[in-house]
Amino acid sequence: MKIGGGVVCGSPRAAALPSLLLRRRGVTVRCSTSSSTADHVSFIKDVAATEPPQHLFHLLKMLKTRGASIISPGAKQGIIPLVVPLAKNSTGTITALLRWPTAPAGMEMPVVDVNRNGVWLLAKNVDQFIHRLLVEEDARGSGEQNDELFLAAADAGQKLYGRGDFSESQITNLDGYLLKKVGLFPDVIERKILRHFEEGDLVSALVTGEFYTKKEHFPGFARPYVFNAEVLLKVGRKTEAKDAARGALKSPWWTLGCKYEEVANIAQWEDEQIEYFKEKVTEEGKQEDLKKGKAPAQVALDQAAFLLDLASVDGTWDNYVERIAQCYEEAGLHEIATFVLYRD
Repeated sequence: MKIGGGVVCGSPRAAALPSLLLRRRGVTVRCSTSSSTADHVSFIKDVAATEPPQHLFHLLKMLKTRGASIISPGAKQGIIPLVVPLAKNSTGTITALLRWPTAPAGMEMPVVDVNRNGVWLLAKNVDQFIHRLLVEEDARGSGEQNDELFLAAADAGQKLYGRGDFSESQITNLDGYLLKKVGLFPDVIERKILRHFEEGDLVSALVTGEFYTKKEHFPGFARPYVFNAEVLLKVGRKTEAKDAARGALKSPWWTLGCKYEEVANIAQWEDEQIEYFKEKVTEEGKQEDLKKGKAPAQVALDQAAFLLDLASVDGTWDNYVERIAQCYEEAGLHEIATFVLYRD
């Protein structure tokens, strides 16, 4: 696996059905292929059972201005069932909001790109992503599309970024500005590490790789540990790279940012982890955990997590959706179960 290797992207196996009135367990949401902001807001409230981002309207308008097609929030066929699709670009990549199943109250929904094996984190929340898009557009200079994007951002954009702030900051490097003024982003940090390697500054590359993995930066995401394993491998620290890769596989596999096999190779594991997870989701595995004194709800949540990981290996999400939803039902997370099952 190469350092900085891209995400394996894919598109859903089926598009949203036009003007379809959908019902799941008493929840009714009208979605269409030409979805409006109202579709997404009602879907997030009524199906994803969480608070819609305040500036979702502006983000959707910005994505459309950038050439993406707004898609139904229920267009989840063939992709991880924990996302709310927003838009699809010309390459078929879907931008979505992530609905963590057990998110603490008040936690904002991260913005992600969806790929065959899971998700890639774009920003920790909608405002941060809007801020980044505006900075990047401003850095590109004037032009009609530049004007249109700022118009699409409207008052939300004005609150987050003043046009011309990047040039006035006298920070010559765009990535440097993003990290200093906007926030931390996985791809930006990874580019920073790669530049250190290009400059022959191995110490800075290692220090930044370690910084990337701090839990408070990207909680719940495995990607920082994967990339740090790649960094360690590149400088010949094979044992540390192995440990870092194994640490990455303790986080959700659908947040690795690459194929499971690539990380398992660094971890020096073959199929033993996959086989172990398969055993854990059997009835025997469930009963074994219950006999150990685990609470039934926790066992159900663990099984849902194992199933999500297994589905991510080959991107066979639709084969696992019903079992995942059943686990959330057993854990008492009825709204999450409904959300997971929901399809156009």
